[in-house]
Amino acid sequence: QLSDQQKMSESPLSRFRGVYLPPALHPLNKMLVKGDRWKDVDSAQEKRRSFLHDFCKKYNSRKKLQTHLVHLVSRIYVEDRHKVLYCEVPKAGCSNWKRVLMVLNGLAASAHNISHDDVHYGKHLRKLDSYDLKGIYTRLNTYTKAIFVRDPMERLVSAFRDKFEHPNSYYHPVFGKAIIRKYRHNASEEALKTGSGVKFKEFIQYLLDSHRPVGMDIHWEQVSKLCYPCLINYDFIGKFETLEEDANYFLQLVGAPAELKFPKFKDRHSSDQRTSAEVVRQYLKELSKEERQLTYDFYYLDYLMFNYTSP
Repeated sequence: QLSDQQKMSESPLSRFRGVYLPPALHPLNKMLVKGDRWKDVDSAQEKRRSFLHDFCKKYNSRKKLQTHLVHLVSRIYVEDRHKVLYCEVPKAGCSNWKRVLMVLNGLAASAHNISHDDVHYGKHLRKLDSYDLKGIYTRLNTYTKAIFVRDPMERLVSAFRDKFEHPNSYYHPVFGKAIIRKYRHNASEEALKTGSGVKFKEFIQYLLDSHRPVGMDIHWEQVSKLCYPCLINYDFIGKFETLEEDANYFLQLVGAPAELKFPKFKDRHSSDQRTSAEVVRQYLKELSKEERQLTYDFYYLDYLMFNYTSP
């Protein structure tokens, strides 16, 4: 809330830095919501919003984060027609969310006939960091900002299964090779050449290693570092565990066409069992007690922010 004079006297770059937040919690605009069926979803939503806000107030009370604004908003997709900002959290329904944004934007008639490749490699949707500073600020202050999250261990196991248990022309040669080379003793020539067959325990060793042989990836990066929920004041916090209800309520809030419903289908590997708490338990058995604890510690902020119970 700088005066015009202050804004003029500052260099553009200095405004990227040192944001004191969290800002005030704005009430959700519910003018477009019809009927009583959303009462429970709405009450869950209000609880999540105030929980996150209170957490951030406590956690951030004396912190000033030196982060460039453009970096903060680099995962946020923009839908200008319905004034929506959506922060992408991989493995928490993001492919179907991008399909929905394309329909809202008039780029497709239905979410059901947009292919996976079109969603992820089609460059149909703009991200917030592609706008100038004024465009970023205006949208952050006036659009409805949504984030959808998932239990951190479930999200992690889901990412591992997707990227390492199926043929993958990027993750096997880039991540798989480096992981096998560093964490597998007596690795076969074949494994070193292809990077296929990474074990969950090896993947966790990589994740917890402060000297990782290859960098982080958005599919297992913490939500706190993808979407900065204590610096960007999200109006809507959806959860993968109640994805359809939350998503369809959100579509009502932003005035989406009545016939647009959030798609139910699983984006890829549709014959695989979905990653559930039981599936996660099987994977965690492969780890030592200490590795399990350290993995929880790695996602500690995500557990706290979104009120997930520790496994």
